[in-house]
Amino acid sequence: MSLSRKNVVITGGSRGIGKAIVDLTASKDANVFFTYLNNENAAKNVERLNSAYVGKVKAYLVDVKERSHVKRFVNEIIKEYGDIDVLINNAGVRSDKSLLYMGDEDWNHVINTNLTGVFYMTKEIIPYMMKRKTGRIINISSVSGIYGIAGQTNYSSSKAGIIGFTKALAKETAKFGICVNAVAPGPVETEMLDGLTKEYIDRLLANVPIKRLCSPMEVAMMANFLADDELSPQYLTGQVFSLDGGMGL
Repeated sequence: MSLSRKNVVITGGSRGIGKAIVDLTASKDANVFFTYLNNENAAKNVERLNSAYVGKVKAYLVDVKERSHVKRFVNEIIKEYGDIDVLINNAGVRSDKSLLYMGDEDWNHVINTNLTGVFYMTKEIIPYMMKRKTGRIINISSVSGIYGIAGQTNYSSSKAGIIGFTKALAKETAKFGICVNAVAPGPVETEMLDGLTKEYIDRLLANVPIKRLCSPMEVAMMANFLADDELSPQYLTGQVFSLDGGMGL
């Protein structure tokens, strides 16, 4: 398998989509280095569950919206393991409110985590990929960034920003052999949906022809496909894959 022994960084890997990506990537015998912020027990459990695989699976406490945290984390990986082959930017948060009632903290927390965190992590890692003239970067966006969802002006803005970031960076780095793509899932069955009423979820699913939520593992499968240079051709870059159950049809 082409991910075997590759060094893969995954942000926000202790739960939800990130955990599914860690689990699937680790099963391919990659070395997986994932970040978490609030739940050390969950992060350690992910390490434990994946300890039987050939590659290393290691959790790091990193606040991706803090440049110093990101710099220290990347320097540690490079010092100990030499290089980073794949970056999967997944860390994200929601703080849903209509714009009328959205405070500065609601806006800044979401934008700084979801978008600025992608900037910090990618900026620290990409020089090493450029030097080696190879690398894969996969950014987890959302259909919210494509269509916009009421009550999510902050989240939609952050995820739309990731799409623009992906397309621009793909153009900058293509000559260095680096592929940059994004996955934009529809509503995914994770803890991020906690607090939403059944009526709200039913309204979301009314626009989904497949009539169910996306599973975290389905997002992980797309991310792994794009990370695997035996499956995903180098010519495939700058693309946004809507994993939306047919919402965009």
